[in-house]
Order: sequence, then C-alpha cells, then structure tokens
Amino acid sequence: MDQQASRRPSLRQLQYFVAVADHAAFGRAARALAVSQPSLSKQLATMEHALGVVLFERTSRKVRLTAVGERLLPRAREILKEMQDFTAIARGASGPFGDKLAIGVLPSIGAYFMPIANRRLHQLYPRLRLAVREGATVQLLDMLREGRLDAVIGSPVADPDVSSAPLFSETLWACAAADDPLSAAEGPIKLPDLAGKPMLSLSSEFQLATIVAGLAREAGTHISRDYQGGSLDAVRQMAVMGAGVAVLPSLYALAEAVRDPEFVVRRIDHADARHDIALLWRKTSPLEDDCLRLAAHLVEVKREIVTARPDRFR
Repeated sequence: MDQQASRRPSLRQLQYFVAVADHAAFGRAARALAVSQPSLSKQLATMEHALGVVLFERTSRKVRLTAVGERLLPRAREILKEMQDFTAIARGASGPFGDKLAIGVLPSIGAYFMPIANRRLHQLYPRLRLAVREGATVQLLDMLREGRLDAVIGSPVADPDVSSAPLFSETLWACAAADDPLSAAEGPIKLPDLAGKPMLSLSSEFQLATIVAGLAREAGTHISRDYQGGSLDAVRQMAVMGAGVAVLPSLYALAEAVRDPEFVVRRIDHADARHDIALLWRKTSPLEDDCLRLAAHLVEVKREIVTARPDRFR
C-alpha cells in the first residue's frame, strides 16, 4: 500500500472522530453510530497513529478534544458534509429523494405528524427510507449545517445559509388542572382569562417558548420555571397537577384530546397564539428540488389531518 495513502483517515474514521467529539464519550458515540465501542476506539487509535497526533484527552470520567483535535474538527465536519452532498447528487439521479432522507423534526411533529407523512411518502416513493431525528429547532439546525441532516421540519429562522418553505401554522391550546375554572368551560380562551395564572411551556431551545413568553406578558402573567425541558407530556402533567396552564401546539393537544376524552383542552383565541412550521434545508444543498417537492407533500399531509378531525377541533 502507498505509504502516503495509509496516512489518510477513512470517511468512517472521520465519522467516528466527529461523533466522539459531539458526545464527549466513546460509549455514547458508539451507541449513536450503532457500532461496538471497541471497534470505534480501535478505529480512532489507528487514525491517531497514522496521523501522528493525539485527538482526544482520555480520562476515566470524560473525553476532551486536544488542541489539534479542536483544529481538525471543523475540517472533518466539512469533509463529511461534502461527501453527503456528493451522495445526495447521486441519489437524486436515481429518482426523487433517492433511497434515504435524513430529516430532523420537533417532538410534536415526530410523534403526531410523521407517522401519517411516512405512510404517504412510502406510497409515493416505495424505496425511500426516512431517518428521523427529534429535537429542538436550534439543535436540529446545527446538525443541518454540519451535514448530518438533509432537512428539518421546525420553526422558521432568519439564516442566510438556510432555505425554507412554509408548511402550516399550528394553533396553540391550553390545559389546566381538572379543578381549575378553565377546565369547566368549553370554547376558546381569551388572554385575559389567563391573567395571574403561571404558564408552562418547553425550554428556551424551542421557538414555542418564545411565543408563550410573549403571550404571558400580554396576559399579565409569567412563565413558570417548575419545568424546563423538551417533553410536551411533562408540560401537560405539570398542568394537570396544578402547577399552571400548559400551552400546547395543536398537533399534540388535539391528538391527545381525541385519545383521552378526559383531557380538557381549549384553543387560545389570539392572533399571536400560533406556531409556524416550515421545511428547512441548506442553501447549498443539491436536494433543493427534492425539498420543495417534499414540502408540497407535507402540506397535503396536514390537510388530511385537519379533515379527519372532529368539527369542534378545527
């Protein structure tokens, strides 16, 4: 083998290097990549030996990048992104989307929208396999920029490196404890009805939290700090236990109301009580035409969901 070629890291080794840097642990990185930890460690050791550098400081408690590792990480990300784009062009030559699309989604989208979207897309493109990753838009956009995702279904953003297509707008709904007066009535809630009642929402990584904070200010109340995280179920349970009023996006709220007749949920009647959802992708992505086609399909999926709901939930 050519001696110079033997010093070049493989794409797999670069992938392992980036994964360990992202997870700050060999075990978590191995699980995320679905490989054994000994195999991952061996590949990285081989890469370090071939390059003649140490990429990580290894301790019993944490893995940390060395100075040279910090310098090499952005280049490794760029190489992997270029390879993904290269592969995407080849995939596109075989038909819309090729055979795989890596997409990031908000939690409510993943649980209550993607199952229906998956069925529709599978009927249209039987060879297509969706790899879905849930998270906050901020986190998913980082993965998009790094080339680890092809597209994101999330909150619209003003980013010169990101293109987007609007999909739909979710109305926002409120729920409270069973003995709260809000749960004893039906129909929309006006903001003055929420005055003095703490509002519960997701953590600040989610655009929903910013929207809810604005509604809270206008209603003359505040955001409760009893829960900050990424689970709508947890937000709902805190409200049911009397910690405040949960503000929930319609995909989640209405699906749960249909599933559980005891779950009382009421729409917030205000122009700002809405959460816009868009499809996002890199401006430089070779999949732009595919993403625009995907956006049109996703708009149709939302129409199907709305049509299937009882009249009182529209």
